[in-house]
Amino acid sequence: MAAVLGARDLFKLVRKGIDVNAVRAHVRKPFRFLLCGDPSLVAEFRALLLAGHPDGIVPFEAAACIETISSSRPLITDARDVRAVIFLGRSGDGNGPDLASLEVLRVPIFSLTLDALAQSSGPPSAPARGAIAQYVTPAISKEALRGRLFPHLIEASKGVEIAVGRALPILRETVAAKLTRDAANNSLKVALASAVVDHIPIFGIVLGAFASAGDTVAITAIQMMLLLHIEAAYGRDPDVARMWQLLPVIGGGLGWRTLARELAGFVPVAGIAIKGAIAYAGTIVVGEGVMFFLEHGDHMSKSEAAAMYERTKNDALQFARDFISKLKKS
Repeated sequence: MAAVLGARDLFKLVRKGIDVNAVRAHVRKPFRFLLCGDPSLVAEFRALLLAGHPDGIVPFEAAACIETISSSRPLITDARDVRAVIFLGRSGDGNGPDLASLEVLRVPIFSLTLDALAQSSGPPSAPARGAIAQYVTPAISKEALRGRLFPHLIEASKGVEIAVGRALPILRETVAAKLTRDAANNSLKVALASAVVDHIPIFGIVLGAFASAGDTVAITAIQMMLLLHIEAAYGRDPDVARMWQLLPVIGGGLGWRTLARELAGFVPVAGIAIKGAIAYAGTIVVGEGVMFFLEHGDHMSKSEAAAMYERTKNDALQFARDFISKLKKS
């Protein structure tokens, strides 16, 4: 069944599972980031977050997402849509800020210290709700904050990432990276489940052909929803018809999944790992390809695409090796 699915037939099957209304709902989800601390740094950080809108005109709804508060007396009557608090200070400001009063908000608290002589640093993961995490940056800039603070800020915005990207262009690249990673993990789960079915004899006899077609449809649907989500985060209204413009990106993912199925047929246990790894890598390729197109207005060059494929292929094979190693130890 999978073998006889043409690209147009596959697209028709996938389209049935695409929920454009759900994408529109994500765009409208409310969120707020609260800023406090050094007034000049707060103003600089706010300006950075709101930068990048067409003609420099910040929409009212975007500006309303960034609220300045007092760290000593945070008068917030309703914190349900607050996703994070960012406290901004300078190195050498006494013994450091007292942020205990902010913990009652029960949201992640990012304490960002500006130190022109330091390198950007921060914890390995985002702070939990009500917890405080310390970050250091040499400058209030995208380049200095994209390594730790921005990704952690988007992690704290789980469920509203698309709305965050829509309102705050400076965070779109980070949002797209998280959406891509989440979609790749979902693709991995689908591929592993399908590969296991293929290698259990009784299930493989009954369901093998349908499972192979099913995982192709499911993973392609994940990738096309990823495409719509990233486009929405970049300010574009969801449009299924426009997908044809980006089908070469999706096609790259289909090629990787075909390779995964072929590899899975040679070495049963290793094939499960490889199939999952290639599905993951293929989705990364789709997400990064779409992001590149939206950032630059064109598809990647052959050399850029080749470099990305090589990197994701190596990541996929490393995943497969680690997976097999764990199986041998268990």
